[in-house]
Amino acid sequence: MRFFVTGEQRRQTLLNTIVLMFLGYIALLWISNGMMYFHKMGLGYDSVVEYYLGSEEKFTQPKSYQSLLEVTHFHLFAMGMLAVTLTHLLLFANLSMGLKIWLSGLTFVSALADELAGWLVRFAHPAFAYFKIGAFLTLETSLGAILVCVGASLLAQRGQFKQKAEEAQAQAPVGVPAGERMMRG
Repeated sequence: MRFFVTGEQRRQTLLNTIVLMFLGYIALLWISNGMMYFHKMGLGYDSVVEYYLGSEEKFTQPKSYQSLLEVTHFHLFAMGMLAVTLTHLLLFANLSMGLKIWLSGLTFVSALADELAGWLVRFAHPAFAYFKIGAFLTLETSLGAILVCVGASLLAQRGQFKQKAEEAQAQAPVGVPAGERMMRG
């Protein structure tokens, strides 16, 4: 992260590439998260209630306390790590500080709300199904926005670096090695 704080990421093509590959990996995670959600339930009230409370017509059981606890235990850690990593990268994107704070907060709150919503549907009231749907959509939207913002910022920095390198090469005296040209530019 030192590279981001000092601004060296603009000169570090390899680091920039690694972070872009990480974002590609997270984009696949983002897609699979949506696919898993829609495999279990949809965006309708009845499908969410049926998933958590079971269905006599389909012979499915309500989600057990232990089942919800196991999923929550894993998700709290995994989503927390994902959110802290992505929002940390977001801090160094070329966006206003207000937008960074808003998007970071929205990501953490929606991840927690998404976990809490299943418990509320199962043990408080079925009407929390709407809360579950909203939390899921907000989480997916905020994660997608961070992926796009950080990725676009990194790609823009790559373009700026390439342009500066070409300018430095054009302005350097003949006979100066390329590495020294970059250091002078």
